[in-house]
Formats: sequence, C-alpha cells, structure tokens
Amino acid sequence: MQLVVTGDGSHTLFLPRLHEHYHSVNGAITESVHVYIRNGLDLLVNKDNISVFEMGFGTGLNALLTAMAAIERGLNITYHTLEKFPVDPEMAGRLNYADILSRHDRQPYILFSSIHQAPWNTMTLIHPWFYLHKIEGDLQDFAPDFSYDLIYFDAFSPGKQPDLWTGEIIHRLLMNLKPGGIFTTYCVKGEIRHLLRFNGLTVMKLPGPPGKREILRGVKEVMSNE
Repeated sequence: MQLVVTGDGSHTLFLPRLHEHYHSVNGAITESVHVYIRNGLDLLVNKDNISVFEMGFGTGLNALLTAMAAIERGLNITYHTLEKFPVDPEMAGRLNYADILSRHDRQPYILFSSIHQAPWNTMTLIHPWFYLHKIEGDLQDFAPDFSYDLIYFDAFSPGKQPDLWTGEIIHRLLMNLKPGGIFTTYCVKGEIRHLLRFNGLTVMKLPGPPGKREILRGVKEVMSNE
C-alpha cells in the first residue's frame, strides 16, 4: 500500500493488489466533500437524528468529514461503517487530512485519532454529536440490523470489485434505507442506476468533483397513505 498526494494536497492510498486508489487523484478531500457531504448529508440537516451507513471505511476520511459536520451544525449522527481490510494504524497515522482541515485548532486531529483508535464492532462515543460503529466484515455477509437515513456507497469500482455491486447486495442495503433516505456514490454506471430505480429510488446524475463528470444520488420514495 502506497501513500499518494492528490490534486488538492490531501492524501489517498494506492492498493497495488487492485491497482486502485482509495480516492480521486484529483483531490481526496474535495471528492469526499462533494459526493458525500454536499450531495448527501447536507440534504438532511433539518433532521434531529441521522443514521449513516458507509460501505468502505478505508482511510476514515468520510467519517472524519461527517463528524466535523455534525459538530459544526449540531447534528446527532450515528455512523455505521463496514470494512473488510482495515488500514494499518501506522499508515493511517501518516494521512494528512487533519493538517488540511484544521482551522488552527486541534479538533480535526483529536477526531481523526479517536475515529481510528475506536475499537471495531463496538458502538463508540467519539463526540457528544457523533457515535461511531466500525464493523469489520465482508459486505457479502453483512445483514444490517438497523435502518439509516443516508448511505455512502464508497466501495472500490464495479470493475475492480463487481461482487460488491450486485443486485442482491444493493437490495439488501436499500431495504434498510428509511423512506426519504439518500443513497450517494461516485459510480454512475447504468446498471447501478437501474438497481436503484428498481428498489424504489428516484435517481439523479449530478455534476461531479474535479476530474469526474458526474456522480449519482438516489432518494427513496415516501409511500403515501392515501
């Protein structure tokens, strides 16, 4: 595994086994903010309590950005994240996200350290506004026992890990997405859009971050009682 500096100065990791980067080489932080915060979490800021499921904990960047947003905006967030191959703690300690996100305060450093030091498979209080449950496991075997308002689907691409983008897996996750809930991902492939629509989501292709033309967001339909 190799540390790589991306276009906005933030780090990503390169995994030779899959010949794949964890984030966009055009900007790791820029991509995560655009795909998961601005086009996901920002649409739920009026909710009192928000439950997030992230597929692919990876470097912990999405969790850090979500924790920072929770604190800045006073959002009660419970964050569940699944990872089959956790990043080595020594490598995680070299990532520069807190350096870039810090506004001359220690909060990003404290949050990022707490996120990575939190035990696996245990709900952990990271901050009064942010609970974290890191789950070590394989998505193919994962059966969620909770429901969520927001899904960050940040698995490696379908071309690299097609077994994580199957209809059965997407259906299983979306069964636990609340009505009005949001599914957001960088992947805009036609078969993924079809799966989201088949499972009752309204699907939108949206402008992407630097280096990517489009991203995908789906919103689960709210069933009328009438």
